[in-house]
Amino acid sequence: MTKEDYGTTYYKNRNIPMHQKFINAVSTQLISILSYWKNNTKDEEHGGFHGRIDHNNKVIEKADKSVILNTRILWTFSAASNYYGDNRYGQECKRAYNFLKSNFRDTQFDGVFWQLNYLGKPTNTRKQVYAQAFTIYALAEYFKYCKKNEVLVWAMSLFNLLETKAYRPQIGGYIEAFDEDWGPITDMRLSPKDINAPITMNTHLHILEAYTTLYEVSKDKEVGAALARLIRLFHERFSSKNNHFKLFFSDQWKSLSTEASFGHDIEAVWLMLHACDILGEKNLMEKTVQLSLKVTDTFLEEALDKDFGVFNAMDLATSKMDTDKHWWPQIEAVVGLIYNWKISGKDTQLDIAKKIWQFIDAKIIDRPLGEWYFRVDQKGIPYTDENKVGPWKCPYHNGRGCIQILRQLQPSSV
Repeated sequence: MTKEDYGTTYYKNRNIPMHQKFINAVSTQLISILSYWKNNTKDEEHGGFHGRIDHNNKVIEKADKSVILNTRILWTFSAASNYYGDNRYGQECKRAYNFLKSNFRDTQFDGVFWQLNYLGKPTNTRKQVYAQAFTIYALAEYFKYCKKNEVLVWAMSLFNLLETKAYRPQIGGYIEAFDEDWGPITDMRLSPKDINAPITMNTHLHILEAYTTLYEVSKDKEVGAALARLIRLFHERFSSKNNHFKLFFSDQWKSLSTEASFGHDIEAVWLMLHACDILGEKNLMEKTVQLSLKVTDTFLEEALDKDFGVFNAMDLATSKMDTDKHWWPQIEAVVGLIYNWKISGKDTQLDIAKKIWQFIDAKIIDRPLGEWYFRVDQKGIPYTDENKVGPWKCPYHNGRGCIQILRQLQPSSV
């Protein structure tokens, strides 16, 4: 296969057989996910959306509200509106956008705050680059739907902000976090479980997906150049000889962790493929295809349990496995395997994607109460102390995953 076979033309012309039972199941689940978030998460008293709903669907009163949750809700309802091509989720989009603009936006120092209280007042004003990226991602997707110029203008201003404040040309990457006024900050962690590192693969991955959609809607040359630079960075800095992506770095690119995150591995390769497709860079696509095939082969060797659930992580130094199965790596694996199946033609990859979906269907989806469990143990028993809705439990992974599966498999979208 030549490099001209890759990219948009390749994906559109590939003869994809029908898999109607699978498509129907995913389509039904997408509607279920969106219905849950539409019907259960709106904070009618204080505005926006509830900050936390527990495992049993109990709203936690006066819970703080996270910018990650809000932007992922905006992204999901916008993406669903764009997928269906109608206004069925228009009110949800408008609610999420208005709350983001009115409450999370920092009109003094620019960017968005990390966290608000239940009344919508800032409680954590740090500028996490991860959060700025998700805001760009959500705004670009919302602009696709609403076509309002103010939305794109805001997205582009955040892009320029990151390029000015967070990007470091001397190291070729983005610094993780800043204080409210974009000054240096000591503790840069996204969450207590993370290493306090100035450079992380996770944040760069979400800048990449944000810039992909921003370039798609703007065709701005500077956005395109930054996106191409990010793709090359994943090849040159984040990828490793063992076909995993390194996660945490010093500001001199010294790796600070031996952990492999299976969900990030398989998510990264399909997001890189999608970015190359939108960018139209044939050479980058060819290089990314080769990386994707290698990472995916390793993923299939190491990440799957006997029931086809995806393990969370592994310490590459000790081979110790985190055998819990979080909701998001499951769906990212289905999407990543479908992307790779379309490239490789290996039907086993599609077959395994379907088996992972069967695991999701049997163990991850909460049939009685709706939505998906945050995580289950190796035996498939859910953890009851995790959120159904929270700062990190949002509709973005499973909602996006369903939309991606349908776009890749439905003949009208290929």
